[in-house]
Amino acid sequence: MKLASLKKGGRDGCLVVVSRDLQQFVEVVHIAPTLQQALDDWENAAPRLNAVSQELNAGERDDALRLDFAALASPLPRAYEFVDGSAYLPHVERVRKARGAEVPESFYEDPLMYQATSAGFLGPRDEIPVGSEEYGIDFEAEVVVVTDDVPMATTELAAAGHIQLVGLVNDVSLRNLIPPELKKGFGFLHSKPRSALSPVLVTPDELGDAWRDSTLHRPLRSWLNGEWFGEPEAGVDMQFNFARLVAHAAKTRPLAAGTIVGSGTIANQDESRGASCLAERRMLEIIAQGKPSTSFMRYGDTVRIDMQDDKGRSIFGAIEQRIVPYD
Repeated sequence: MKLASLKKGGRDGCLVVVSRDLQQFVEVVHIAPTLQQALDDWENAAPRLNAVSQELNAGERDDALRLDFAALASPLPRAYEFVDGSAYLPHVERVRKARGAEVPESFYEDPLMYQATSAGFLGPRDEIPVGSEEYGIDFEAEVVVVTDDVPMATTELAAAGHIQLVGLVNDVSLRNLIPPELKKGFGFLHSKPRSALSPVLVTPDELGDAWRDSTLHRPLRSWLNGEWFGEPEAGVDMQFNFARLVAHAAKTRPLAAGTIVGSGTIANQDESRGASCLAERRMLEIIAQGKPSTSFMRYGDTVRIDMQDDKGRSIFGAIEQRIVPYD
Protein backbone atom coordinates (compact mmCIF):
# COMPACT_ATOMS: atom_id res chain seq x y z
CA MET A 1 0.00 0.00 0.00
CA LYS A 2 0.94 3.64 -0.40
CA LEU A 3 0.52 6.22 2.35
CA ALA A 4 0.71 10.01 2.39
CA SER A 5 -0.25 12.98 4.58
CA LEU A 6 -2.38 15.96 3.62
CA LYS A 7 -1.43 19.45 4.80
CA LYS A 8 -4.32 19.67 7.23
CA GLY A 9 -5.34 18.52 10.67
CA GLY A 10 -2.35 19.97 12.52
CA ARG A 11 1.43 19.77 12.45
CA ASP A 12 1.46 16.04 11.75
CA GLY A 13 -0.91 16.20 8.78
CA CYS A 14 -3.83 13.93 7.93
CA LEU A 15 -3.11 10.32 6.95
CA VAL A 16 -4.45 9.11 3.59
CA VAL A 17 -4.18 5.91 1.57
CA VAL A 18 -3.08 6.57 -2.02
CA SER A 19 -3.86 4.46 -5.07
CA ARG A 20 -1.10 2.52 -6.76
CA ASP A 21 -1.19 4.87 -9.79
CA LEU A 22 -0.90 7.95 -7.50
CA GLN A 23 -4.15 9.38 -8.88
CA GLN A 24 -6.58 9.04 -5.95
CA PHE A 25 -6.66 8.95 -2.18
CA VAL A 26 -8.96 8.12 0.72
CA GLU A 27 -8.82 9.72 4.15
CA VAL A 28 -8.52 7.17 6.95
CA VAL A 29 -8.92 9.22 10.12
CA HIS A 30 -11.16 6.48 11.51
CA ILE A 31 -8.14 4.13 11.47
CA ALA A 32 -5.39 6.59 12.40
CA PRO A 33 -5.46 10.40 12.15
CA THR A 34 -1.72 10.57 11.35
CA LEU A 35 0.94 8.26 10.00
CA GLN A 36 2.82 8.45 13.29
CA GLN A 37 -0.24 7.17 15.14
CA ALA A 38 -0.58 4.33 12.63
CA LEU A 39 3.06 3.37 13.17
CA ASP A 40 2.61 3.47 16.93
CA ASP A 41 -0.06 0.75 16.55
CA TRP A 42 1.21 -0.79 13.33
CA GLU A 43 0.23 -4.37 14.06
CA ASN A 44 -3.43 -3.36 14.28
CA ALA A 45 -3.46 -0.39 11.88
CA ALA A 46 -1.58 -1.93 8.94
CA PRO A 47 -4.16 -4.65 8.07
CA ARG A 48 -6.99 -2.11 8.18
CA LEU A 49 -5.08 0.38 6.03
CA ASN A 50 -4.20 -2.39 3.59
CA ALA A 51 -7.89 -3.31 3.26
CA VAL A 52 -8.64 0.28 2.27
CA SER A 53 -5.77 0.17 -0.22
CA GLN A 54 -7.12 -2.97 -1.87
CA GLU A 55 -10.60 -1.44 -2.19
CA LEU A 56 -9.19 1.79 -3.59
CA ASN A 57 -7.08 0.00 -6.21
CA ALA A 58 -10.09 -2.12 -7.18
CA GLY A 59 -12.19 0.99 -7.76
CA GLU A 60 -14.54 0.13 -4.90
CA ARG A 61 -14.27 3.35 -2.87
CA ASP A 62 -17.00 5.95 -3.46
CA ASP A 63 -15.17 8.36 -1.14
CA ALA A 64 -11.98 8.43 -3.27
CA LEU A 65 -10.75 11.91 -4.19
CA ARG A 66 -8.31 13.17 -6.82
CA LEU A 67 -4.75 13.48 -5.52
CA ASP A 68 -3.01 16.86 -5.69
CA PHE A 69 0.71 16.59 -4.88
CA ALA A 70 0.85 20.26 -3.89
CA ALA A 71 -1.62 19.51 -1.09
CA LEU A 72 0.71 16.92 0.46
CA ALA A 73 3.04 17.36 3.37
CA SER A 74 5.87 14.89 3.72
CA PRO A 75 4.29 11.56 4.78
CA LEU A 76 5.87 12.07 8.20
CA PRO A 77 5.79 15.88 8.62
CA ARG A 78 7.95 15.40 11.69
CA ALA A 79 9.54 12.28 13.11
CA TYR A 80 11.00 11.21 16.41
CA GLU A 81 14.27 10.31 14.74
CA PHE A 82 16.05 10.55 11.39
CA VAL A 83 19.43 8.86 11.15
CA ASP A 84 21.24 9.01 7.84
CA GLY A 85 23.89 6.57 6.74
CA SER A 86 26.47 6.64 3.97
CA ALA A 87 26.10 3.15 2.55
CA TYR A 88 27.33 3.84 -1.00
CA LEU A 89 31.09 3.85 -0.67
CA PRO A 90 31.80 5.05 -4.25
CA HIS A 91 30.49 8.42 -3.02
CA VAL A 92 32.76 8.35 0.03
CA GLU A 93 35.75 7.20 -2.01
CA ARG A 94 35.41 10.04 -4.54
CA VAL A 95 34.94 12.73 -1.91
CA ARG A 96 38.07 11.60 -0.08
CA LYS A 97 40.12 11.02 -3.25
CA ALA A 98 39.41 14.57 -4.40
CA ARG A 99 41.12 15.89 -1.28
CA GLY A 100 43.94 13.33 -1.40
CA ALA A 101 42.71 11.16 1.46
CA GLU A 102 42.35 7.40 1.70
CA VAL A 103 39.21 5.61 2.83
CA PRO A 104 39.85 3.97 6.23
CA GLU A 105 39.41 0.19 6.22
CA SER A 106 36.80 0.52 8.99
CA PHE A 107 34.46 2.29 6.53
CA TYR A 108 34.04 -1.02 4.69
CA GLU A 109 33.07 -2.87 7.85
CA ASP A 110 31.20 -0.37 10.04
CA PRO A 111 28.50 1.96 8.66
CA LEU A 112 28.87 5.73 8.74
CA MET A 113 25.80 7.40 10.28
CA TYR A 114 24.78 10.74 11.75
CA GLN A 115 21.75 12.20 13.54
CA ALA A 116 19.82 14.27 10.98
CA THR A 117 17.07 16.88 11.36
CA SER A 118 13.71 15.28 12.12
CA ALA A 119 11.70 18.01 13.89
CA GLY A 120 10.18 18.98 10.56
CA PHE A 121 10.31 17.90 6.91
CA LEU A 122 9.51 20.04 3.91
CA GLY A 123 6.63 18.89 1.72
CA PRO A 124 7.63 17.15 -1.53
CA ARG A 125 6.64 20.22 -3.58
CA ASP A 126 7.62 22.88 -1.02
CA GLU A 127 10.28 25.48 -1.75
CA ILE A 128 13.63 25.18 0.04
CA PRO A 129 14.39 28.41 1.94
CA VAL A 130 18.10 29.13 2.42
CA GLY A 131 19.69 32.09 4.16
CA SER A 132 22.54 32.61 1.68
CA GLU A 133 23.78 31.25 -1.65
CA GLU A 134 27.25 31.31 -0.09
CA TYR A 135 26.32 28.31 2.03
CA GLY A 136 26.95 25.97 -0.94
CA ILE A 137 23.42 24.67 -1.55
CA ASP A 138 23.19 21.04 -2.64
CA PHE A 139 20.59 18.31 -2.99
CA GLU A 140 21.11 14.63 -2.18
CA ALA A 141 18.90 11.93 -3.70
CA GLU A 142 18.54 9.04 -1.28
CA VAL A 143 16.34 6.11 -0.31
CA VAL A 144 14.87 5.90 3.20
CA VAL A 145 13.04 3.30 5.26
CA VAL A 146 10.71 3.79 8.21
CA THR A 147 10.61 1.34 11.11
CA ASP A 148 8.17 0.24 13.75
CA ASP A 149 9.51 -0.09 17.33
CA VAL A 150 12.99 -1.63 17.17
CA PRO A 151 14.51 -3.13 20.34
CA MET A 152 17.98 -2.11 21.39
CA ALA A 153 20.79 -4.39 20.13
CA THR A 154 18.53 -6.05 17.57
CA THR A 155 20.24 -8.36 15.11
CA GLU A 156 20.52 -7.63 11.40
CA LEU A 157 18.18 -10.55 10.67
CA ALA A 158 15.55 -9.23 13.09
CA ALA A 159 16.01 -5.65 11.91
CA ALA A 160 14.77 -6.58 8.44
CA GLY A 161 11.37 -7.41 9.92
CA HIS A 162 11.09 -3.95 11.48
CA ILE A 163 11.25 -2.12 8.12
CA GLN A 164 7.64 -1.17 7.40
CA LEU A 165 7.82 1.61 4.79
CA VAL A 166 10.17 2.69 2.00
CA GLY A 167 10.51 6.08 0.30
CA LEU A 168 12.83 8.77 -1.02
CA VAL A 169 14.37 11.87 0.50
CA ASN A 170 16.03 15.02 -0.75
CA ASP A 171 18.63 15.41 1.98
CA VAL A 172 19.40 19.12 1.61
CA SER A 173 23.02 19.94 2.40
CA LEU A 174 24.90 23.23 2.79
CA ARG A 175 28.34 22.16 1.65
CA ASN A 176 30.36 25.23 2.54
CA LEU A 177 29.25 24.96 6.17
CA ILE A 178 30.36 21.34 6.51
CA PRO A 179 34.19 21.69 6.75
CA PRO A 180 34.22 24.10 9.72
CA GLU A 181 31.64 21.97 11.53
CA LEU A 182 33.61 18.76 11.02
CA LYS A 183 36.77 20.47 12.30
CA LYS A 184 35.01 20.91 15.63
CA GLY A 185 34.76 17.12 15.86
CA PHE A 186 31.07 17.11 16.83
CA GLY A 187 29.33 16.49 13.49
CA PHE A 188 26.73 18.30 11.40
CA LEU A 189 24.39 21.02 12.63
CA HIS A 190 24.04 24.19 10.53
CA SER A 191 25.03 22.31 7.37
CA LYS A 192 22.00 20.01 7.51
CA PRO A 193 18.69 21.94 7.36
CA ARG A 194 15.26 20.41 6.77
CA SER A 195 14.93 17.74 4.10
CA ALA A 196 11.90 16.61 2.06
CA LEU A 197 10.42 13.13 1.83
CA SER A 198 8.74 11.73 -1.29
CA PRO A 199 4.97 12.31 -1.67
CA VAL A 200 4.21 8.75 -0.57
CA LEU A 201 5.84 5.99 1.42
CA VAL A 202 5.11 2.40 0.41
CA THR A 203 5.16 -0.96 2.12
CA PRO A 204 7.97 -3.26 0.92
CA ASP A 205 5.50 -5.73 -0.63
CA GLU A 206 4.35 -2.95 -2.97
CA LEU A 207 7.82 -3.02 -4.58
CA GLY A 208 7.69 -6.65 -5.67
CA ASP A 209 11.06 -8.16 -6.54
CA ALA A 210 12.61 -4.67 -6.61
CA TRP A 211 12.80 -5.04 -2.82
CA ARG A 212 15.08 -7.90 -1.85
CA ASP A 213 17.84 -8.41 0.68
CA SER A 214 16.62 -5.23 2.44
CA THR A 215 17.74 -3.25 -0.60
CA LEU A 216 15.76 -1.33 -3.23
CA HIS A 217 16.84 -2.38 -6.73
CA ARG A 218 15.77 0.49 -9.00
CA PRO A 219 17.56 3.52 -10.51
CA LEU A 220 17.08 6.78 -8.62
CA ARG A 221 16.76 9.60 -11.15
CA SER A 222 17.38 13.29 -10.59
CA TRP A 223 17.12 16.41 -12.73
CA LEU A 224 18.64 19.85 -12.09
CA ASN A 225 16.82 22.78 -13.69
CA GLY A 226 14.99 20.34 -15.96
CA GLU A 227 18.15 18.64 -17.23
CA TRP A 228 19.09 15.03 -16.52
CA PHE A 229 21.62 14.84 -13.70
CA GLY A 230 21.97 11.16 -12.84
CA GLU A 231 20.33 7.78 -12.34
CA PRO A 232 22.56 5.55 -10.20
CA GLU A 233 21.16 2.11 -9.46
CA ALA A 234 20.15 1.93 -5.78
CA GLY A 235 20.63 -1.84 -5.74
CA VAL A 236 24.28 -1.68 -6.83
CA ASP A 237 27.33 -0.80 -4.72
CA MET A 238 25.37 -0.54 -1.47
CA GLN A 239 27.95 -1.64 1.08
CA PHE A 240 25.43 -1.98 3.92
CA ASN A 241 21.79 -2.88 3.30
CA PHE A 242 18.94 -1.33 5.28
CA ALA A 243 18.73 -4.20 7.76
CA ARG A 244 22.38 -3.59 8.62
CA LEU A 245 21.78 0.17 8.89
CA VAL A 246 18.77 -0.30 11.19
CA ALA A 247 20.69 -2.73 13.39
CA HIS A 248 23.61 -0.30 13.52
CA ALA A 249 21.32 2.57 14.61
CA ALA A 250 19.81 0.39 17.33
CA LYS A 251 23.10 -0.93 18.72
CA THR A 252 22.92 0.97 22.02
CA ARG A 253 19.34 2.30 22.06
CA PRO A 254 15.88 1.25 20.91
CA LEU A 255 14.35 3.03 17.91
CA ALA A 256 10.87 4.46 18.30
CA ALA A 257 8.17 3.62 15.77
CA GLY A 258 8.45 6.14 12.96
CA THR A 259 12.25 6.27 12.94
CA ILE A 260 13.58 7.17 9.48
CA VAL A 261 16.85 5.56 8.33
CA GLY A 262 18.55 6.97 5.23
CA SER A 263 20.85 5.22 2.77
CA GLY A 264 23.09 8.19 2.08
CA THR A 265 23.70 9.56 -1.41
CA ILE A 266 23.17 6.91 -4.09
CA ALA A 267 26.37 6.35 -6.07
CA ASN A 268 27.79 3.67 -8.38
CA GLN A 269 31.30 2.81 -9.49
CA ASP A 270 29.94 3.25 -13.05
CA GLU A 271 30.38 7.01 -13.51
CA SER A 272 28.30 7.01 -16.71
CA ARG A 273 25.15 6.76 -14.58
CA GLY A 274 25.73 10.26 -13.25
CA ALA A 275 25.55 11.42 -9.66
CA SER A 276 22.93 12.06 -6.99
CA CYS A 277 24.37 15.31 -5.63
CA LEU A 278 26.41 18.27 -6.85
CA ALA A 279 29.24 17.57 -4.42
CA GLU A 280 30.01 14.26 -6.13
CA ARG A 281 29.94 15.77 -9.62
CA ARG A 282 32.32 18.47 -8.40
CA MET A 283 34.62 15.85 -6.91
CA LEU A 284 34.74 13.96 -10.20
CA GLU A 285 35.67 17.24 -11.92
CA ILE A 286 38.43 17.85 -9.37
CA ILE A 287 39.79 14.35 -9.93
CA ALA A 288 39.71 14.76 -13.73
CA GLN A 289 40.55 18.45 -14.15
CA GLY A 290 42.07 19.60 -10.90
CA LYS A 291 39.17 21.93 -10.06
CA PRO A 292 35.34 21.92 -10.12
CA SER A 293 33.45 23.53 -12.98
CA THR A 294 29.92 22.92 -11.65
CA SER A 295 28.57 25.45 -9.14
CA PHE A 296 26.29 24.74 -6.22
CA MET A 297 22.61 25.66 -6.45
CA ARG A 298 21.41 29.25 -6.66
CA TYR A 299 18.12 30.92 -5.86
CA GLY A 300 15.57 29.90 -8.47
CA ASP A 301 17.26 26.58 -9.26
CA THR A 302 15.03 23.49 -9.24
CA VAL A 303 15.60 19.83 -8.47
CA ARG A 304 13.46 16.81 -9.27
CA ILE A 305 13.98 13.34 -7.77
CA ASP A 306 11.97 10.30 -8.82
CA MET A 307 12.08 6.52 -9.02
CA GLN A 308 10.08 4.53 -11.58
CA ASP A 309 9.07 0.90 -11.84
CA ASP A 310 9.99 -1.30 -14.79
CA LYS A 311 7.02 0.10 -16.74
CA GLY A 312 8.09 3.72 -16.31
CA ARG A 313 5.52 4.59 -13.62
CA SER A 314 6.53 6.70 -10.63
CA ILE A 315 6.59 4.59 -7.47
CA PHE A 316 6.73 7.25 -4.75
CA GLY A 317 5.80 10.37 -6.69
CA ALA A 318 8.47 12.92 -7.55
CA ILE A 319 10.10 15.36 -5.16
CA GLU A 320 10.09 18.71 -6.99
CA GLN A 321 11.59 21.72 -5.23
CA ARG A 322 12.95 25.20 -5.90
CA ILE A 323 15.61 27.10 -3.94
CA VAL A 324 14.40 30.46 -2.56
CA PRO A 325 15.86 33.11 -0.24
CA TYR A 326 14.81 32.75 3.38
CA ASP A 327 12.72 35.77 4.37
